[in-house]
Amino acid sequence: MRTLTTTEGLAEFCSEASQHDYVTVDTEFLRERTYYAKLCLIQLAMPGKDDDTAVLVDPLAEGLSLDPLYELFRDESVVKVFHAARQDLEIFFVDAGFIPAPLFDTQVAAMVCGYGEQVGYERLVRSIAKTGLDKSSRFTDWARRPLSDAQKRYALADVTHLRRIYENLAAELERSGRTHWVDEEMGVLTTPDTYVIEPQNAWLRVKTRTSSPKFLAIVRELAKFREAYAQDRDVPRNRVFKDEALVELASTKPRTPQELGRSRLLQREARKGAIADGILAAIEAGVNCPPEDMPKPDRTRDKLQVNPALADLLRVLLKAKTEQFGVASKLIAPASDLDSLAAGLRSVSALNGWRREVFGEDALRLCAGKIALTAKGERIEVIELEDAT
Repeated sequence: MRTLTTTEGLAEFCSEASQHDYVTVDTEFLRERTYYAKLCLIQLAMPGKDDDTAVLVDPLAEGLSLDPLYELFRDESVVKVFHAARQDLEIFFVDAGFIPAPLFDTQVAAMVCGYGEQVGYERLVRSIAKTGLDKSSRFTDWARRPLSDAQKRYALADVTHLRRIYENLAAELERSGRTHWVDEEMGVLTTPDTYVIEPQNAWLRVKTRTSSPKFLAIVRELAKFREAYAQDRDVPRNRVFKDEALVELASTKPRTPQELGRSRLLQREARKGAIADGILAAIEAGVNCPPEDMPKPDRTRDKLQVNPALADLLRVLLKAKTEQFGVASKLIAPASDLDSLAAGLRSVSALNGWRREVFGEDALRLCAGKIALTAKGERIEVIELEDAT
């Protein structure tokens, strides 16, 4: 089990990896006490059948630079293969300001190939690599050195088995003509906006039961302060104050330290110092927000006139398409898309790209009364109405 601790060693491996069609990648990190993930280990593997073509990279090693890895990540001739890549990509985007490309996410590919919703790596190892995983080191402290042999074996398994999984899924996508489906999905993962949280937009993540613009103005300012504070000090946003406390503060609107001290849900550390000052300033800004600058709640869905019978038919059609194509239903169309279609809206993801080929076209024809659905045994089939007389 090779562990690279020098820039020279990493550069040598990356140079060799650049001669291959793909490289598998995984990371181990900690995030419980920080806003940004702390990268503790990087696992890499080139094509091959043994562990000699796989390495561990120790980003905590003194003097090691990840520049050779980032050069490999920018090499368009080498596919970078991850499983459930989002958090890994966020780490590299925050550190280096770019996203590895071209990219292949085996979790997305597995959903396209009929393995179900959000399929886990362990299941793919069993199904495709025909072996099991030792998960005993899953929740260990990856920042502690030296790493144990058990930790190293666990970490390497996340990229060595990934080679066979990738090759199997890529071949299946090519055989079924669905490679471009996965390419479309990679577009979301490779968009920088996916990994950037602007403090002024942080309020959109807070769930509230009130849609009053005045109330939301205070929520916006409190969330903005919390996000900026957490980013500047690299602490989890919930360590500043939790969503429940934020909503309570927006409701009670304390204006003085004494009033703030009466909050039921605010942690004691947040009732004094910079956090308390920030909370009171945010509430003041929200209370005094001009009406024209207040958040405008999205009431589009509240006004939807959903045809419930049509929505039910669309769900039946989606189930039929899911079974026909062997693709996870949530990947094709979430429930919100079906309700939107049944209400006459057409700006939904189910009508774009490969989703339109699989489901969208027939969904539109169903809405227009051009097709009907019939049950034949356990199967649901589409019938052209012109031929159904």
